[in-house]
Amino acid sequence: MQVVSISSLKGGVGKTSVTTGLASAALAAGISTLVVDLDPHADATTALGVQPGDQLDIGRMLKSPRRANLAENVVRSSWTARTQANGSGPAVLDVAVGSAYTGIYDRPDLRRRDLRRLSSVLATGGDYQLVLVDCPPSLNGLTRMAWTASDKVALVAEPGLFSVAGTERTMRAIQLFRQEFAPNLSPAGIVANRVRSGSSEHTYRLAEMESMFGDLLLSPRIPEQANWQQIQGAAHPVHHWPGDSAKSAAALFDDLLANLMAVGSGLRSRAR
Repeated sequence: MQVVSISSLKGGVGKTSVTTGLASAALAAGISTLVVDLDPHADATTALGVQPGDQLDIGRMLKSPRRANLAENVVRSSWTARTQANGSGPAVLDVAVGSAYTGIYDRPDLRRRDLRRLSSVLATGGDYQLVLVDCPPSLNGLTRMAWTASDKVALVAEPGLFSVAGTERTMRAIQLFRQEFAPNLSPAGIVANRVRSGSSEHTYRLAEMESMFGDLLLSPRIPEQANWQQIQGAAHPVHHWPGDSAKSAAALFDDLLANLMAVGSGLRSRAR
């Protein structure tokens, strides 16, 4: 099982969109996947077409992690029914449902043992090949819990001044966090999102990111897509949305997922 945190210390860069795009690619590839919606806004839960029932949300599982029984409390995404209806075989995409309750842990003063709460929840069940953790846009307790439980961190950035600066700060934060809490954690790379091909500013910032981060800047870059909000609003996987634009976006997320999963020891040694 690979656990990947999708992070950004700056809001509004499309972190949840990247999470759901990767989830769509994993589902299309037949990779058994769990999405942990750790953002108190719970946008990933909504986009994945989940109707919460009697199951515990992730916040309440974190409250009593050793008794959480993850396998009994995840909810199957409605995307799986669409995928199977399109002729694919058995597919698993489960969601640890997000809620505002997780906000009680999103503070800077969590004790070291509290950082293990998500790790303990993930150990209580579920046979997944991939876990994607949608983190809140901060470096408070929830993100640090996610990083403690993760093998890799994928950062999401727009090619803009403030986002690039935030990404550089996040890279430093990961390095410090590894040294103190999670020596096996590695940066999976940086996803350039909402890229506008006709923007001279975006072209300049992408070149700056290539200079600053080198091989850590993942390919492909994800362009700005006009119908993305419509796709998310319909709680629909991009791989089954009609039109050439969605088909192109789906192919990009297929490539991005493959590159993300292939990241290994080279980036670990670079991050040291």
